[in-house]
Amino acid sequence: MAFFIAQTRLLHMTSEKSLYLIALVPDEDLRAGIRSLKEEMKRRFGASHALKSPAHITLQMPFRRPSSFEPELCQSLESLANRQGVFELPLKGFDCFPPRVLFVKVQNQQAVQSLHSQLQKVLKETFGFSEQELGFRFHPHMTIATRDLTQEAFRKAWPEFADRTFEAIFQVKSLFLLKHNGKTWDCHREFPFQGVVTG
Repeated sequence: MAFFIAQTRLLHMTSEKSLYLIALVPDEDLRAGIRSLKEEMKRRFGASHALKSPAHITLQMPFRRPSSFEPELCQSLESLANRQGVFELPLKGFDCFPPRVLFVKVQNQQAVQSLHSQLQKVLKETFGFSEQELGFRFHPHMTIATRDLTQEAFRKAWPEFADRTFEAIFQVKSLFLLKHNGKTWDCHREFPFQGVVTG
């Protein structure tokens, strides 16, 4: 009986699916600057959910797959990164998705839009991602408050951030596979760009 229980538990563990996210993640300095904005949102407006992930621009929203899927996915992401050149994304000012999300605005989006399209093609053709899994209107941004920002807090915060200045340059040098650890998102694997730098 104990053997049967152990086998059942092992089967359950191997069939469990991990939660992944594919994103662009800035270097430590910019990451720290965005984190300070997230901490301000927590301190002043009670919104802490955005602190569960490092500063990032989502390229593929969260999806679940067995861990056995990971090596093949990493191989494809490495191949994509090998063809991609480094590019810059200016960050300037703030914007929102009412009534809960505040974010830093991303300028000059052509390069990141192109990368997103290439990634979607790989995920659809190689891994059979459904339109539902792929399907969100891609609007590159860097979130500082989401989900737990109440509508009342949003009404207080947005007029202030609408007029607030913020400027930085995001040097995009790699793709990241993030993996959820049950509480927060970890930068699980990085795939440096190896392609010719254009510009």
